[in-house]
Amino acid sequence: MKLAQTPVDKICFEQHQIFVKRDDLLHPEFSGNKARKFAYFLANDFPGITKLVGYGSPQANSLYSMSALAKLKGWQLDFYVDHIAGYLRANPLGNYQAALVNGANIIDLSLRADRSKRDTLSYIEQSVMPVGPKALFVPEGGRCHYAEYGVRQLACEIIDWKQQQELSELVVFLPSGTGTTALYLSKSFKQLDASIRVCCCAVVGGEDYLKQQFTQLETDVSLHPQILDTHKRYHFGKLYPEFYQIWQQLKDTGIEFELLYDPLGWMVLSQHLAEFGSQQVLYLHQGGLLGNQSMLPRYQRKYGVSN
Repeated sequence: MKLAQTPVDKICFEQHQIFVKRDDLLHPEFSGNKARKFAYFLANDFPGITKLVGYGSPQANSLYSMSALAKLKGWQLDFYVDHIAGYLRANPLGNYQAALVNGANIIDLSLRADRSKRDTLSYIEQSVMPVGPKALFVPEGGRCHYAEYGVRQLACEIIDWKQQQELSELVVFLPSGTGTTALYLSKSFKQLDASIRVCCCAVVGGEDYLKQQFTQLETDVSLHPQILDTHKRYHFGKLYPEFYQIWQQLKDTGIEFELLYDPLGWMVLSQHLAEFGSQQVLYLHQGGLLGNQSMLPRYQRKYGVSN
């Protein structure tokens, strides 16, 4: 099971040379940042734990990876979602289907009589964890201090690669949801190699939301990554023709990216490339390609495009 030491490829993007850290080539069950975020759980024992509890979207990459983690550890996964769309429930695919195959118990809170209008996290904190002492809770997207363990390993891989390439400085760029990977990469580089800086963009919420996520995990703002302006606000999960267009453009490089985070990531990077001057840029490919099984049909239904 390959969970570290991924290669770095070089592509030409809009007449710029960009390096790509291929974490999409990690084991499919923990592809990309989930292998890094969950490395601590894979490497350590948790005596007495019989259940893993998580929450998020029914098509989240974290759902599939948590189901694989639970299967490896012999745990039951209870994964709470706000709701499951009727189409997905009737036609399981992508991360949702793969998690079901792994034995995940995916709980639709819209069908629970005791929800009492609570959001998913509040429901878990108030009604699930107090009665589950043998359960290990992992916040949405793996946003927790445990994630630092694996992300620091990733940082060390990038530092070693930079030294092999004899680069004097480097910009590492990635699109961010909870910002966990970007934060712990930035913290690691500032402690281990200050010639590497991390830039990211907010995909799930705005810049203020992302800063809040950083601060909840690390109060020292000097360790936080730089957030690049997206110039335009995009709603997370909504389909945009320009996203599909740049995704198709990237396919010509020979590397497939995912359709939820990467299109905005590459658009933002394109808008800011000139600011980096002569600095080399390394784009972190965070995997998540299984999600394309559900995203592509959505684009095809809405815009009539083909893959």
